[in-house]
Amino acid sequence: MLAFFCMGFVDMVGIATNYVKVDFSLNDTLANLFPSLVFFWFFIFAVPTGMLMNRIGRRKTVVLSLVVTLLSLVLPLLGYSFALMMVSFSLLGIGNTLMQVSVNPLLSNIVQGDRLASSLTFGQFVKAIASFVAPILATWAAASLGDWKWIYPLFVAVTVLSVLWLAFTPIVEEKVENVCATSGLRQSLSLLGKLFILLSFLGIMCHVGIDVGLNVTAPKILQERLGMTLADAGFATSVYFLFRTMGCFSGTFILSRFSAAKFFVVSVACMLLGILGLMTGHSLALLYGAIALIGFGNSNIFPVILSRAMLYAPEKKNEISGLMIMGLIGGTVFPFFMGLLSDGMNTQLGAVFVIAVGVIYLAVFSYLMNRNR
Repeated sequence: MLAFFCMGFVDMVGIATNYVKVDFSLNDTLANLFPSLVFFWFFIFAVPTGMLMNRIGRRKTVVLSLVVTLLSLVLPLLGYSFALMMVSFSLLGIGNTLMQVSVNPLLSNIVQGDRLASSLTFGQFVKAIASFVAPILATWAAASLGDWKWIYPLFVAVTVLSVLWLAFTPIVEEKVENVCATSGLRQSLSLLGKLFILLSFLGIMCHVGIDVGLNVTAPKILQERLGMTLADAGFATSVYFLFRTMGCFSGTFILSRFSAAKFFVVSVACMLLGILGLMTGHSLALLYGAIALIGFGNSNIFPVILSRAMLYAPEKKNEISGLMIMGLIGGTVFPFFMGLLSDGMNTQLGAVFVIAVGVIYLAVFSYLMNRNR
């Protein structure tokens, strides 16, 4: 669970991008390259990480991911430049890729069967706590300490603790039989030939695209429509993650008692209402309400899709986990097009349109999931 907390550090990319944009005088298209850069590495390293797990084990892979994350957090403390932040964000993406691919199957060594979805949701709840506090800490550090980057020493300390704790924690893992025959890149990618796995992969892309996209765009919407400063508008990101955290916490209990497919429908309905609010809202209360609905609705999409995919072919958990995490490339694709469209339209409404595409796909996916239960 502490590793899940460290996983949440990647979500500071939203508020960090807004500060980096101001510090280096960037436009939306260039600024959005930072979150795109973070999630680009999920596409490159996700499947190879699944193969790596088969060879060195899940626990060691998680420890490695924490070490890479630690390096990414140390760099901004050594210097602050455009190039160095690009490297830091890249390492953060690589470390998070290793972590997200390996920590979910590692959890399946402890919790199995139908309870896996609720346990993964609890992990996402712990992750969401880090996601929630990051923008608050960044805003506080900027206002009280004069520099938002003071959040990095705190995250470094937590990551060091997680590395040491997990490194000395014994966990019995299931053995992978005939590694050479089951873990090749071609064999892993061939799983996308199964329709449900492919649709799940696209669902993860949309989930993460919505997550990262709103994380980055919410403060900009408040600045554009209400004339707020970045310091004040940055709280919108915390509103999103507060309700995402609440959604993960409640989902832990709901998913242990009720159908995941039906709860998925309720979650998507919340996001659809939220999108309508973002398109039409011009008051702080309405915009916060829309952001909260999307945060709550998007909170349980990932664990439901991931658990369904892993249970679809349980003998391929490592490979499927790698494929699903590769879907986090949505965090690269969505911000890129959001930046282009918002610059082209000269309004953040363009970014909202891109987010809406992801929500509509999840609505279609929820229908297919319920039809094929």
